[in-house]
Amino acid sequence: MTIDGLKLKWRNFWGWWARHCSPALLATLLAAVIAGVLLFVPPFHGLADNGDFYRAQFVNGLYHLKGYSMLDYVTPKLGIMQYYNDTTAAVFSSQPLFVKLAIMLNKAVYSKTIFDLRFMGLVYYVPYLGSIYLVTMAMTAPYRKLRSYLIALLIVFVFADSSFTLYFNSFFAEPGMLILMLYAFAALMLVARRPDWHPRILTVVYFVSIMLLIANKQQNAPLALSYAVTSIGLFFIFKKRAQWLWILGGIAGILVTGVLTYTLITQQFNDINQYQAFTHGVLLHTDDPSKKIAQRGVDEQYALMRNQDYYPKNFAAINPSASSVKRGLNERTGFGWIMGYYLHHYPQFHTLLDVAAGDMMITQVKAVGDYQQASGKPAGAQVTYFTGFSNLAGAFFPQKFSFDILLTIALLVVFGIGAYNDLVHKRVANVVRFFLVMGLLTVFIFVPIISIIGDGDADLAKHLFMVPVSLDLILVMFVADLLNHRLWHSDGNIEEDEA
Repeated sequence: MTIDGLKLKWRNFWGWWARHCSPALLATLLAAVIAGVLLFVPPFHGLADNGDFYRAQFVNGLYHLKGYSMLDYVTPKLGIMQYYNDTTAAVFSSQPLFVKLAIMLNKAVYSKTIFDLRFMGLVYYVPYLGSIYLVTMAMTAPYRKLRSYLIALLIVFVFADSSFTLYFNSFFAEPGMLILMLYAFAALMLVARRPDWHPRILTVVYFVSIMLLIANKQQNAPLALSYAVTSIGLFFIFKKRAQWLWILGGIAGILVTGVLTYTLITQQFNDINQYQAFTHGVLLHTDDPSKKIAQRGVDEQYALMRNQDYYPKNFAAINPSASSVKRGLNERTGFGWIMGYYLHHYPQFHTLLDVAAGDMMITQVKAVGDYQQASGKPAGAQVTYFTGFSNLAGAFFPQKFSFDILLTIALLVVFGIGAYNDLVHKRVANVVRFFLVMGLLTVFIFVPIISIIGDGDADLAKHLFMVPVSLDLILVMFVADLLNHRLWHSDGNIEEDEA
């Protein structure tokens, strides 16, 4: 066969492929297979209980069966309560919406007395695939060139990473946060780039996703300010005053959700966070903690609590919940005290921020196992299946907070040029993109600061979960817009590409 004949066959094949399989469909199918094998094929995988699952289990009518494992192995079955459940919610959260749906599906098609953990995975898996489809569409549509399929593969490589999808078979709140962020990101970019494609519905999807995301976990309350920033771009899309009122209402809803999520944090959780902010923050990375806390009005004896958890696994020098600790420590070391301490000891605070920078791209939970005991794997064994992106990011991302600041400035300049060019040419897509990136970068910079002040380095990688998600979205958007030649300016007249 001649070279011309091969070229003709390739063009025919590519034309058929582009007509029948869009980049968004390809990404969704690949993510479905990759995540489906991990989550549903026996012996399926997930994340073991780190001690926090009770918050989502008992209040929703689930209890532990004989042989329930903590930390080491994933427990595939739980019992469903058959009697009145008087357990009250330990925290305010939107997570029970997912848990209750999983239990309802379990009762409908499997059992009314035994809960299979895979139903929890299924409840996340289905909307997750929808979010992958929309994100890929937002990054590639309307193009179906080779570069569009490369972008689809990049999205799969990043967001089908097992360090993310392992969360689905668990009672952590993080999978809901991931999925809701993907929907919000995709909806906002589709409103900007495809104004003919259900803009009002997508705007509602955006605001609802953000509000549910903020309410998903108490630590997300400060993110309301970041997402208020991302919402500013909508004012450049909808020009009528009545539409502006709806946008202002949505932003107000985001801020109110943040305030409610913060004010509804229980006193117990405030005490835990405040205690660990002291023991895992103030007392670390200093040669003489007793002297420094004494200078700030706290008894030197509390320096003995260095690196101690509120719920210690072994012997503790002081009982964290004792009334003497409450009087002598908690009542003296509030949020303002800790901020004042770090202002007077900035080198120590900067060291803690470098610790956070080193943890922020490590998305796989290392404290618990990913296998069932029936798998024969050793206790606490970690999955290595499809973890290429998380391993690369964790190994090579610079572990300095100063680098994060420089990266933030560079990204703002790059995306700011695109926004300026669009303003000059009276376009809006890259203006919306700029405010989206700005909001995500505030997550990237301020969440580590808030986490250190609010809880020290205790469970730091989990507290920083929204940081890698935000940075990954910016990375994907940067590469996609670079390949599609719209990094510096958005498309003028968008027309469907031919194959």
